Amino acid sequence: MINSIQVIGARGRVGSAVSERLAERGVLLRGDEAELVLLCVPDRAIAEVAHGLAPGPWIAHVSGATPLSTLDPHVRRLSMHPLQTFSKARGAEQLDGAWAAVTAESEETRTVGFWLAQTLGLEPFELAEENRSAYHAGAAIASNYLVTLREAAGSLLEAAGAPPEALDPLMRRVIENGFDLTGPIARGDWETVERHLEAIRELRPELEELYLVLAEATAAMAGQQIPSDKVSLGSGRGS
Repeated sequence: MINSIQVIGARGRVGSAVSERLAERGVLLRGDEAELVLLCVPDRAIAEVAHGLAPGPWIAHVSGATPLSTLDPHVRRLSMHPLQTFSKARGAEQLDGAWAAVTAESEETRTVGFWLAQTLGLEPFELAEENRSAYHAGAAIASNYLVTLREAAGSLLEAAGAPPEALDPLMRRVIENGFDLTGPIARGDWETVERHLEAIRELRPELEELYLVLAEATAAMAGQQIPSDKVSLGSGRGS
């Protein structure tokens, strides 16, 4: 469908993986006059870069949060967001098995976006422009906050004299097991939850609010209700 692509930002984390995969698939990578221009640049730079390009070719960005309007004045435009986290230490294999959100304003554009995603080895799905913020919030929770949780959990293991890296196989296995919920909240073991809170208040008091917010969300998901007579919610949250 598309024979030549210009990747702007080809040395970045996403751009380098994308460029490597396109080359593997026999797509001609050009410095100009390509059929499709793919912007793999920081979100804040998309509008400026797009404005500096002459209209005509297809133009796409790989941002999950940035609206299509940032590609003005281009009409043949779309976004294709790989739902993946990238490292420059790795290559095109980072794309394997990931999904991609495609936002397009016409059936023809959707076809181009799906072709691009599939050529990169991604599984495409359509994302409406008005749903972009909710989608990207979900992606941020799943990726960014996982790092936050690992840091918080690791600090508690450190406080207990245990190696934080011991958590890593556990976290990987949760994913491998299809996010099957286990643990004290799933089984209604509120005495253990209270002991958790006591330890946190003593060793890492700054994590109490985070633990409580996550406990309440987990209890709701598990169809449980935290009993106030068994779990002290702290002075800032009532009891």
